[in-house]
Amino acid sequence: MKWKMAENSLFAILMRQDWWVSALIALAVFGAVHTFMAWGYALFATTPFTVITLMVAWKQIRVPGGALLEKALEKVRSLSWENFAQALETGFKAEGYAVQRVDGAADFELEKSGRAALEGCAYGHGAIKGAGGRRREAQRSGMPVCGGGRVDRAGAGVCDEAGDEAGGGR
Repeated sequence: MKWKMAENSLFAILMRQDWWVSALIALAVFGAVHTFMAWGYALFATTPFTVITLMVAWKQIRVPGGALLEKALEKVRSLSWENFAQALETGFKAEGYAVQRVDGAADFELEKSGRAALEGCAYGHGAIKGAGGRRREAQRSGMPVCGGGRVDRAGAGVCDEAGDEAGGGR
């Protein structure tokens, strides 16, 4: 059985917010319940919001930011296309994909567990590959931008993540 959280449930909405939003709600619930009941019941009533606060805080603490993120971005910006492509290939192989470089609209053909995908990358500073918004984004930011697509079983349908036909004159 595959569990999927409802997208607009209170839990899902709070998981997308900053940690302090859940903490404020927990404090408000504590104050409201404590007005009518003992503090132990009020504390118990805040448990779901306290758990959400801790989960979101843990998730946000683990996200790189500031100087660490800038250092990593600068390192990626300094890579040539060949070095960047090699790093991507190494990363895909580490994730268990069979990787093959291809020419055309895509840069890599990936296969894992009998499923095939095409990965196209746009790289700023002149060596632009890919299509549409990824190309414009790479030109604006000077950063490499990648986006994959899926290939159907027959190999006839190649779509980008928006579901548009790849190479359809964009």
